[in-house]
Order: sequence, then C-alpha cells, then structure tokens
Amino acid sequence: MLEEEDEAPDEGDIWTPLQLASSEGDLARVIDLLEQGASPNEQPTGYYGKTALQAASLRGHIEIVDTLLKAGVEVDAPGGNNGGRAALAVAAGAGQEEVVDHLLSAGANVNLPPHRYMGRTPLQAATESGNMAVFKRILEEGGQINGPMATHRGCTALQAAASGGHVEMVENLLSSGADVNAPAGKYAGLTALQAAASIGHADLFVDSWLSELIRTPQEVIILAAAESGHLEVVKLLLEAGTDVTMLSGNKHQTGLQLAVVNDRTEVAHCLKGHEMRGAGDA
Repeated sequence: MLEEEDEAPDEGDIWTPLQLASSEGDLARVIDLLEQGASPNEQPTGYYGKTALQAASLRGHIEIVDTLLKAGVEVDAPGGNNGGRAALAVAAGAGQEEVVDHLLSAGANVNLPPHRYMGRTPLQAATESGNMAVFKRILEEGGQINGPMATHRGCTALQAAASGGHVEMVENLLSSGADVNAPAGKYAGLTALQAAASIGHADLFVDSWLSELIRTPQEVIILAAAESGHLEVVKLLLEAGTDVTMLSGNKHQTGLQLAVVNDRTEVAHCLKGHEMRGAGDA
C-alpha cells in the first residue's frame, strides 16, 4: 500500500541527484554519483522527502539498496518532516519482501518507534500492506505486536490489519496478544472493531472480539456499521446484545438515525424492527 507520502517527489520536496536516481532505479547513475563523492546519507527535504535508501526500498530496487548499504548508508535514518518512515517501514508498507530481508540482515531496527505524524513501525506498515510474508518475517524478528503508534494519524498493527480487512493477520495478531481495545489514534483514527465494522467485515467479528469489548462500547461500533450500510455486522452486534438506543458520536445519533440519513435502507429496517421488538417486550 503506497500512502500519500510514498509517492513520487512533489513541488515541496527537493530531491538530490542520488535520491532521485535511487527512486528511479538508475543503478549506473547511483554508482557514478557515489564514486564522485555523493554521500549515501544525504538528508531528505520537504514534507515527504526520502533518503536514497528509503526511495530505493519503496520501489524495490534491490541492487541499489545493496549498493547503498555497502556504501555505508544509515539504515534507520528518518524520512521527511511529515510521515517520515525509516527504510524498513517503507519497504514493509510497500510489500517489498526482498528489500525487507536485506535491510533486516543489515541491522535495521525492527521496533524503531514511528514518526509522530503518520509514522508506522515496521510491523504496523506490514499489516497495512497486507503482505503476509513480510508480516511473518517481521514477527519472526521480534516485531512488537502492541508497539507505540504515531501521535497524529497513527494506528496499531491490529487496527491497520482490520482497516484493510486482512483476516489472517487479524487472527494471528489476536492469538499473539494484540490489544483489541487499544484507543483510536488522533485525527481519523479507528479502533480495531470500528475499522472492521466500517468496511463490513463480519468475518472479523470473532467471539474473542465480542467478549472482550471493554473500552470500545458496542453502540460506537454499530454506528460505524450502520453508517456504512453493513447489514451482517449490524446483525452480529445486535445478537451480541448491543443497545441501539444509546446516542454516540459528535452528532449524538443512534445507529438507526445514521442509517436513515445515509440511505442505508436494509440496515434501517433491521434496526427499526429490533427497536420495535424491544418495545414490545418491555
């Protein structure tokens, strides 16, 4: 998965010739620039700038990665000001399996803390990408299941996996002790259960999740499912005893109100029927 900061240089980023050649996969140019005295550790500039190693890692240019490593590049150097990610997190987020192996062999820190803005640990980046091989490799190297997340637009490994609907990763993380109740990150963050509900992945709502709801109220989760129109998730939450009459969210709406406002007809009918049955039982 390539995030905004993982794209080609924009007007706010001034890339050095070595960084640009590394991004473009021009091995001959990279070798020539290094022989002329270019430093492999030239600092990135701008919001989304990258070091030469990060640029090559993102695109999977393995020969350039190896050339830079031999030239003494700093493997864990930070990226640009916004969302800067070290080379290992960049490669993991792009699903570059071979690059990940080479960086780990070169001593990359598998638990390097994330940059405060949109940063990711290598494991969080791997779960975002959905690449199972990279995910397992980083786990084998000791990647922290519940590692810290970025202050702004951060996510845990479990939240990232749930947001992408990566079922096998979710199951693996849960069985390894991932915190299902970790709070959502600031600015557009979602808890793992909210993320699963928002994309309609009923298969992620295994019993171990529903039985561990502590800091993520079910009414908050059903709001996400109702707003997005995911009927099966709504049904599962209703079966689990969710109180659909409670208000939540910035607009203090029920799941039924959100379903109606967003024209989620099937969900609205389901919730309305549930409310009517509840009133009849009272």
